[in-house]
Amino acid sequence: MKQKIIYYSDELNDEFSEKKITPKVIDGNWKYIHTSLWKKFTHVFWLRFIIAPIFFTHSKLKYRHKIIGKEKLKPYKKCGIFMYGNHTNPLCDTYYPCFVNGYKDVYLICNPENVSVPVLGPITPSLGALPLPGDMEATKNFTKAIEYHINHKKCIMIYPEAHIWPFYTKIRPFKDASFRYPIQYDTPVFSMTNVYRKRRFSKNPKMITYVDGPFFYNKELSKVEARRDLRDQVYNQMVIRSKENNIEIWKYIKKEEEND
Repeated sequence: MKQKIIYYSDELNDEFSEKKITPKVIDGNWKYIHTSLWKKFTHVFWLRFIIAPIFFTHSKLKYRHKIIGKEKLKPYKKCGIFMYGNHTNPLCDTYYPCFVNGYKDVYLICNPENVSVPVLGPITPSLGALPLPGDMEATKNFTKAIEYHINHKKCIMIYPEAHIWPFYTKIRPFKDASFRYPIQYDTPVFSMTNVYRKRRFSKNPKMITYVDGPFFYNKELSKVEARRDLRDQVYNQMVIRSKENNIEIWKYIKKEEEND
């Protein structure tokens, strides 16, 4: 397989998703919490009977996907949790958290583009998509949704790198803003790190998902310091796991390094 070369300039803001979609405006009319019997049915139907079997088969056939550390979640199956992961695969990143968490429902904080794609876009809210709000009213509803799902013992999945870098083998620096949620709700935190391993008889890599945690915020620190410390705990563990990568399908080179 020929290696693809990508030149980047900003690790925090560059985006390399190959799909260009005009996002919907997520305003106060967007419904984040669905409690009707019909919505509960469509959630189970789409996620458990349609999406999960298809994507499970896809991940096994294409990537020989394996999860390591899933047992660390068992003591926390009766409480809400936050999980953070590296954002390196636009398709797998949407459903691997569900495989990791088993029958604990996962609600994924995502960009509005994810609910704006043709065909699948209208289904994603039933799968657990929580698009980032676009105004103050939507922000209130978004915050209420996070609290609602945590109180109902669900998992909130966050990709703090925000932007997709396909097959990237390192951990990009990310901000600590989203770590205010587990501090606010006093919940355990886990990391989910996907790595890519070379396969002997296939051009596709083997994907391994490492689950680590739980991580807790330090209550002896100020809220600002605790948020930074919690972020560092997760980031440092993800960096350790990223060293398990041994193949670069897409090679990323910083632009100024090109001229060195």
